[in-house]
Amino acid sequence: MSHRVLFAAAEAVPLSKTGGLADVAHALPRALHALGHDLRVVTPAYRGTRERLVGARRHPAIMLRGLAFTIWEGFAEAGGPLIWLVDCPELFLRDGAPYTDTLGREYPDNAWRFGLFGELLALLAGGRAGITWLPEVVHLNDWHTALAAVWLTRVTGRPGIAYTIHNLAYQGNFPRADFDRLGLPPELWHHEALEFYGQFSFMKAGLVMADALTTVSPTYAREIQTPAFGERMDGVLRRRAESLTGIANGIDVDIWNPATDPHLALSYDATSVVAGKRANKAALQRRLGLVEAEDVPLLGLIGRLAWQKGTDLVLQAAPWIEEHGIAIAMVGSGDRASEQAFADWTRRLPGQVAARIGYDESLAHLIEAGADFFLMPSRYEPCGLNQMYSQRYGTVPVVRRTGGLADTVVDASAASLADGTATGVLFDYADVSGVTWGLTRALELMRDPQVWLELQLAAMRQDFSWVRAASEYVTLYERVGT
Repeated sequence: MSHRVLFAAAEAVPLSKTGGLADVAHALPRALHALGHDLRVVTPAYRGTRERLVGARRHPAIMLRGLAFTIWEGFAEAGGPLIWLVDCPELFLRDGAPYTDTLGREYPDNAWRFGLFGELLALLAGGRAGITWLPEVVHLNDWHTALAAVWLTRVTGRPGIAYTIHNLAYQGNFPRADFDRLGLPPELWHHEALEFYGQFSFMKAGLVMADALTTVSPTYAREIQTPAFGERMDGVLRRRAESLTGIANGIDVDIWNPATDPHLALSYDATSVVAGKRANKAALQRRLGLVEAEDVPLLGLIGRLAWQKGTDLVLQAAPWIEEHGIAIAMVGSGDRASEQAFADWTRRLPGQVAARIGYDESLAHLIEAGADFFLMPSRYEPCGLNQMYSQRYGTVPVVRRTGGLADTVVDASAASLADGTATGVLFDYADVSGVTWGLTRALELMRDPQVWLELQLAAMRQDFSWVRAASEYVTLYERVGT
C-alpha cells in the first residue's frame, strides 16, 4: 500500500547540511520513494539551495504573518522524491549557516523563523495553501518543525502526525515572549503542553501533540525515558511511552561499500577481506606517516570531538594506549581543547599517533578500510553511523553499550562467538577503565586470526541499508495515516 507523506526537516542533503539530520532527511525519503511511496520533502530555501533544484517550478505565494512564502517544487537529484523549498528571504536567505551566523552565534530570531516554518507546514498539509496534493501522513523531524503539530491538531480531517527525535539535547526552548509573538494558543501555556520550566519548547510541542513518536534507535527510545538521558523530558516521554518507537537509522550502502569505494587503495569484499584490509592498512600508515607494520594494532577514530562522544576519555587513556603499542588514525574536529590535545599527541608520537583536524572524506573512508578496530566511547549516542560503516568494512567496532551503538553491534561474548553472530566489542562504563577494558578485549580477540576473521565476516554480513529502516517507517505510517 502506497502512502502520501509530507516529510519536513530544517536541512536535507544535498541542499543543506549541518549534521546527521540532513543525511536522514535525504536517505530516508529516497528509500521510501524507491519503495513506491508518494513523498514531498519540505525544507527551507537557504542561500544557494534554490539554484541546486532541478526543473524547479513555482507555486503561488502564500501570505503568513505579513510575510510571503513561495514554494519551489523540483528535484535535488535524479531518482529522488520531489522537493518543496520554502522560500522566504526575510527568514532564510542569510550569509551564515541554517541556525547560526557567520560567527557561529544562534540567530536571535530562530523561534520566529522556525515557528513560521512550522505554521506554514500545517497550511501545506491541511490543504490551505492552494496546492492540491495532500498528505496522509506528516513526518516532522526535530524541534525546527515541531510547531506544525500544534496547528495541525486544529485542522478537521487532518493527516496523521509522526514526530522523530534525532537528538533530545537540542530542544528549541525559548522565552514566553516568543510564544506570544507566534500567536500560539494561550491555553497551551501549561506544564502538560508547551510550557517547559518557564520557557516554551518546540520539541515538547512535537512530543505532546504528535500521533506517533519515533527516535533513531530502540535503546535510545528506552534511555530517554530515564532522568539520566531524558534531558528533563523523560516524564513527558514516559507518559507517551506507548506511542514511542525506536527505529535505527540506516547508512548509504552504495557510498560505504568496500567493493566499490574509490577512496581505497584496494577494493575488497567478504571473500578478500584479509588482503583488502592489509593493503589499505599499509596505505593508511603511509598516508599518515605512521610506522608501516602489519602487526601493529591500528585504531580508527572519526568524527566530532566533544564530551558526548567521549573524546576526553580517549585522551585520558593515552598512556595506556601508548604502553600497549596501539597506533591511532584520527580525523575530526570539535572543541578547541580536544583539537589541541590531539595535535599535541601527534607531535609527541608522530609514528604512533596521527590526528588530522578537520574533515577529509577520502581519509575517513581509508580509515574505515585500513584500521583494525574502531573506537566509539560515547556517553550517549542516539544512533551513530561510524559503527555501521566500520562493520561494512570489516573493521571491528569497540563501542560503549548505549543508544544505537548497543542496537547495531553484537558483543563478542562466548555465546555469540560460538554461534557466529558477534560483530564487535561493547563496554558498559563511560570512563577510562571502560575504554581500556574494551580495547583489551579487542587485542585479545586479535591474537587469534581465525576468531578475528569470523568477527569481520559477521560484521560485513549485517544489513544496515535504509530499505530496512524505511520498511519500519511504512509500518508506522500505516498506523497513523488517515
